Amino acid sequence: MMTSSEIRQAFLDFFKSKDHKIVPSAPIVVKNDPTLMFINSGMAPFKDFFLGNQVPPAKRIADTQKCLRVSGKHNDLEEVGVDTYHHTMFEMLGNWSFGDYFKKDAIAWSWELLTEVYKLDKSKLYVTVFEGDAKEDLAFDQESYDHWKQYVSEDRILRGNKKDNFWEMGESGPCGPCSEIHIDLRDAADIAKTGGAELVNTGHPQVIEIWNNVFMEFNRKADGSLEKLPAQHVDTGMGFERLCVAIQGKKSNYDTDVFSPTITRLEQRSGIKYGTSEKTDIAMRVIADHIRGYFLHNCRWSTTIQFRCRLCDSSHTP
Repeated sequence: MMTSSEIRQAFLDFFKSKDHKIVPSAPIVVKNDPTLMFINSGMAPFKDFFLGNQVPPAKRIADTQKCLRVSGKHNDLEEVGVDTYHHTMFEMLGNWSFGDYFKKDAIAWSWELLTEVYKLDKSKLYVTVFEGDAKEDLAFDQESYDHWKQYVSEDRILRGNKKDNFWEMGESGPCGPCSEIHIDLRDAADIAKTGGAELVNTGHPQVIEIWNNVFMEFNRKADGSLEKLPAQHVDTGMGFERLCVAIQGKKSNYDTDVFSPTITRLEQRSGIKYGTSEKTDIAMRVIADHIRGYFLHNCRWSTTIQFRCRLCDSSHTP
């Protein structure tokens, strides 16, 4: 079974083989951008590249970005600990094209990585495409639909509304239609009762989105209107913690090796067994989430750096 560190490195290695420049995570506190307080998505550090205000260091980039969602348009704070897959601080694995490749390659590579490198079960994967929005004169994403037909049957290509399949960083800024990849992690007995397609984007804890391919075509202006960007770009984001769940065969982000060592130490320190009470389980998940967020927010790190954990007095790779 791949460790979380191996999963992260496999992502970076894959896109390096596709001629992407690997760059480090940007600081989580935003500077010189009045629209954001914290980096809340993988694309936020590249905002000026999408707008054409700055020139990127390469047309193809890949990274793993630390993100914080505790305020603003994207705020997951109230869900942390209550469910098993939201966090204050999380990692977003991303591959980026600045005016280079677009939907065809982005879709092909996401499928190749998930099914050939990570070996995820194709029969448990579903994809979504933007259905369009008449109010904003946005058309159905036929192009993405046609590309996906090469890899999955049409009953696994689902149409999503603007809420789920049109991604926006905030009230203004670069945006565009997106195509998500979801995985059904339920047991065979549950799958036999209800098809996974019926549970996509319904909040089911075992049918979750793991990757979002955003096709940046527009800029949302301050008055709410949309204008075309100077070029078409690709902005993808794959939730690292959720990907670890899928690959390691777990039911919860907190059961993966990203969080389990911390929870084990919490059990030892508190004398309370995780998994015996929903109330204390939530508390342990919140503590584990905040501990990880504290360390990763307060240090610059690469994929190989280790830190000394005061909780368990041992070294960890974030």
